[in-house]
Amino acid sequence: MNYEPKPLPFSKQLDGISEKTLQTHHDKLYVGYVKKLNELAEKFKAYVDAGNFEEANATYSDLRSMKDAETFATNGVYLHEWYFDVLGGAGDWQVAPELTKALEEKWGSIEKAVAYMSACAMAARGWMVICWDTRVGKLKQYNADAHAQGGVWGCLPIIVLDVYEHAYFIDYGSDRKSYIEAYWKNFNWGKAEEMFKKVRGIVI
Repeated sequence: MNYEPKPLPFSKQLDGISEKTLQTHHDKLYVGYVKKLNELAEKFKAYVDAGNFEEANATYSDLRSMKDAETFATNGVYLHEWYFDVLGGAGDWQVAPELTKALEEKWGSIEKAVAYMSACAMAARGWMVICWDTRVGKLKQYNADAHAQGGVWGCLPIIVLDVYEHAYFIDYGSDRKSYIEAYWKNFNWGKAEEMFKKVRGIVI
């Protein structure tokens, strides 16, 4: 069964992130990752049906190439969905009392937490992620320079910020800092609070 692309979870006009950027980002880039994920699923089915497993090789093989692409495409889909999920809000952190408290406990204040996350986003080449680390039962921050690099097994994303140029170049050129400020203006703290409540306390 094919993976279906999810529509944008908001209908409002964003403050500082244009409709053109969102159309390009969601309708072309994200939907493109979904199409490739489905294409890979068909290729895996054909590969398994053929049963030519002896060709598998760590230097180069069709299977290795497909497995590399699978991780990249899957994370391209999931990370974008988490990113879009937390947009469309009013940037009001007071609607997320439990997540805010956890961020304050970790970084001293909500203002400092946002400043630190913004700095991490400036330092990343692809993604800034706040997640719940199920190994230690704590909020952690990780950067990823590519979809298939930088992620940590057992971590469940809560706040995801895309800092690839396609997320902001139409609106801001190379001014990533202004885009990050716009992200927080449009951040849906209520949605992030829901995710935090869902994953908090999971320790594996």
